[in-house]
Amino acid sequence: MLARSIINHYNAPCEAMEIHGFTRKKSKREGIKWFGISRGTVHFLGVQLLPKNWRKPRGIDNRVRRRFKGQILMPNIGYGSNKKTKHMLPTGFRKFLVHNIKELEVLMMSNKTHCAEIAHNVSSKNRKIIVERAAQLAIKVTNPNARLRSEENE
Repeated sequence: MLARSIINHYNAPCEAMEIHGFTRKKSKREGIKWFGISRGTVHFLGVQLLPKNWRKPRGIDNRVRRRFKGQILMPNIGYGSNKKTKHMLPTGFRKFLVHNIKELEVLMMSNKTHCAEIAHNVSSKNRKIIVERAAQLAIKVTNPNARLRSEENE
């Protein structure tokens, strides 16, 4: 069994497992980190780690640093978004993360420019309350039926 067929399941159970004599362990990051397979082996492509953060290329022959045609572009200041439209949704609103009704009422005066987004760890009971209160205050909610749909189906 090739290791390649298993590596892409980042949310798979993370107990220790032996493949080709190497064990996989849980990473500090969300995925699975593999140890013990060197770059020269056949199975290396299947067991690469999660993508790392950007590091500026510093090699003397590096094609990216030398800006050759067809290579990835290096991040530069000029690629930033316009400050007026930065973090703006296509609807023209900016998101504001809401965990409870108190945080929702902060948006009462700025409901023309900001919309609420209910946090992922809010229970379905509290979601219903937040959505009802947002309708009273005329605040747009980006994910009003996030956890409500699955509960109604069951």
